[in-house]
Amino acid sequence: MKTAVARKKFPRRAFTLIEIMIVVAIIGLIAALGVPAILQTFRKEGMRKAVSEVMDMCSDARARAILSGRPTEVDFYPAEKRLQLAAKGGMPAGFRATPHQALSGLVVLPDGVDIAMLDIDMIDCGGREKASVTFSPNGTCEEMTLVLHSGDEWLKITLEYTTALASVSQVTR
Repeated sequence: MKTAVARKKFPRRAFTLIEIMIVVAIIGLIAALGVPAILQTFRKEGMRKAVSEVMDMCSDARARAILSGRPTEVDFYPAEKRLQLAAKGGMPAGFRATPHQALSGLVVLPDGVDIAMLDIDMIDCGGREKASVTFSPNGTCEEMTLVLHSGDEWLKITLEYTTALASVSQVTR
């Protein structure tokens, strides 16, 4: 049997409480500085909100027209800076809109966002009280160009008439 062999005593390596507190404080400081930027990317305001809502409205109108088998219109009221979803002839019996579609029946553009141009089938409709884009059950629509501006930002939303899909692009001046 071996007797107690003298073991080498290694010093234990560990972090002190002060070192751990400093690291936690640095992580907290970095997180506090980053949170506002992260929240702003998720929060839709101004132009981002307007573009998102117009795109959703057009997508909902296209889906409603295809699913219901009846034309659906998006009514634009340029002076009031609002859009409204309207089905021609009403929705068929048994048709149920998704919760998103039901809530998206009216869009009011945020303060500071204006309609600079509204063309439907290459006709200027920006001065009209009401202008409508019709979405057909076959997945087509009238051609539309909508230019929104807020401060120095100008964005163009276009509807391609053969697919009724909306796209967004910058307006170059």
